[in-house]
Amino acid sequence: MASKRQILTLLSGLICGASNALADTADIEAGKAIFNQCKGCHEVGNGARHRIGPHLNGLFGRTAGSHDDFRYSKSFQRAGAGGLEWHAETLDTFLENPRSMTSGTRMSFRGLKDPKDRVNLISFLRTFSDDPANIPEADPTFPSTDHDLDPTILALKGDPEYGEYLSGECTTCHQAAGGDDGIPSIVLWPEEDFVVAMHAYKQKQRKHPVMQMVAGSLGDEEIAALAAYFGQLEE
Repeated sequence: MASKRQILTLLSGLICGASNALADTADIEAGKAIFNQCKGCHEVGNGARHRIGPHLNGLFGRTAGSHDDFRYSKSFQRAGAGGLEWHAETLDTFLENPRSMTSGTRMSFRGLKDPKDRVNLISFLRTFSDDPANIPEADPTFPSTDHDLDPTILALKGDPEYGEYLSGECTTCHQAAGGDDGIPSIVLWPEEDFVVAMHAYKQKQRKHPVMQMVAGSLGDEEIAALAAYFGQLEE
């Protein structure tokens, strides 16, 4: 029986032929625009950091789930252990339907159905890998968290046990297992991002009326506790 790695290699080869013609006309600038759909979670470029998702510098040739300093979902860990590497062909398959390779993750991106969009995005991401070395890196495409939240609120240390007690209202919609079913995952978010987002709902800077109501009912310590709880959950 063929190994998972052999299957992926065969799959990549089948896709490669179909995408080569498109790759010849790849539009990196168009890919940069498409990346706007990704940059809520991922950064690329000089100074890129891990956020909700890992940074995507040096992506090509990397084994899936292999950043030592990022907490991947178990699904990505399994994919990496099974031999999945990121190349143009495997990225093409992943970007068309992420769940075809890594089901049950906290990643809510549903994929790009247009092959041209995928090729353009892959070409853009390719410019942030080591080879060719003469392609200069760009400034980070993901801005630093922009907020005017009181630093004392961000400094609050949440109690994850209290967060778990409070989480019942959240998990009536969001999955504690980290997957998503049309509702974005809130598992393993950086605590600061979680706190900033919830206060943005409280201040009605974010528009979702249900989240405005939920966030408005929570105090600063309760939000910090939820951030601590969901930030440490494992799938």
